[in-house]
Amino acid sequence: MPSPELVFIPAITQINANHWDALFTDGYPFTRHGFLRALEEGGSLGKDTGWLVQHACLYQDGRLIAAMPCYIKTHSYGEYLFDWAFAEAYQRHQLDYYPKLVCAIPFTPATGPRLGLAPGYQPVQVMPWFEQGLLALSERIGASGYQCLFCEPDLEEPLQRQNWQRRVNVQFHWLNRGYSHMDDFLARFSSRKRKNLLKERARVQNSGIRFTTLSGDALTPEVWQQFYQFYRRTYQKRAGHNGYLSQKTLLLWGEYCRDHCVLFAAWQDQTMVAGALCFRSHNTLYGRYWGCEQELEFLHFEACYYQGIEYCIEHGLTRFDAGAQGEHKLQRGFEPRLCYGYFKLFERGFNDAIADYCRREELQMHQYQAQCRQQLPYKSGD
Repeated sequence: MPSPELVFIPAITQINANHWDALFTDGYPFTRHGFLRALEEGGSLGKDTGWLVQHACLYQDGRLIAAMPCYIKTHSYGEYLFDWAFAEAYQRHQLDYYPKLVCAIPFTPATGPRLGLAPGYQPVQVMPWFEQGLLALSERIGASGYQCLFCEPDLEEPLQRQNWQRRVNVQFHWLNRGYSHMDDFLARFSSRKRKNLLKERARVQNSGIRFTTLSGDALTPEVWQQFYQFYRRTYQKRAGHNGYLSQKTLLLWGEYCRDHCVLFAAWQDQTMVAGALCFRSHNTLYGRYWGCEQELEFLHFEACYYQGIEYCIEHGLTRFDAGAQGEHKLQRGFEPRLCYGYFKLFERGFNDAIADYCRREELQMHQYQAQCRQQLPYKSGD
């Protein structure tokens, strides 16, 4: 049998959608062919964005047996397991940190599969081929190294066998403990914390805001266009730019990914005034993007957290990953959980210093996770 061949492909449309999706079968929405295609066709990725598509595909006898979504990066934006300290160290020593290679989902800090496999194959079998290919591409383009971000635990052993170093961070996820109703969840709160949460929800309701949950065919082009205006306005206010996503990408998600999309839309009278866009798998809700017409007190918490929690309870989902960062999630019942990334840099002179940095960072993240647990709103002993 001939050896497998690793090929880097510069557009997801050059890969058969059924063949690609057959490698990623756990329902995780962000490795779906349609999700990535919408990012590429919508212009949210490409040379002017600093995300150059180079999907790594492993073929055996002409059959796609494994794949990783990969990109050449010319900056570190949109990754969320940030490596600014590494980039600054390179700059201080007058070395080029960019370009670099990343296996990641653009703008999506949600843990999930980063290596898709055909039945009968294991990560430890195929990762040496990806390692060889990533090394060859890195040498060809002058990359400083490569990374795999927000990957699942099954990649830890094969990556560490190839001497990738680990990084750790903390996110905040809501976990469904078998709740039948929102009241079951709130019953775990201390009295004061429960009153605070109910007061926030009442403030939004009393302001005349009502919510609808839109998915499937209810996500019309008009809804996507309105949500894009909210998204762009919020990014302009927060970061001074229009955001990473184009309107076309959102419209294409509505076409390619509608079964995975859930929008919690806020209405005042007959006008949509805000929205929180989520994606879902068979067991997890992923909060991704938020935007509003104007800031109203506690509206963000209602749209981005409470509506999603109620949705998970109603639909029997086990987890709500509401996105990166945000210690304010703790008081609303989101628990601190560790997430991981792996990397390999080629500049040997930095190896010891970076390994020490990662060890100290991991220790700090474990300590931070323990401190966060102390801030959860639950009753003592719960």
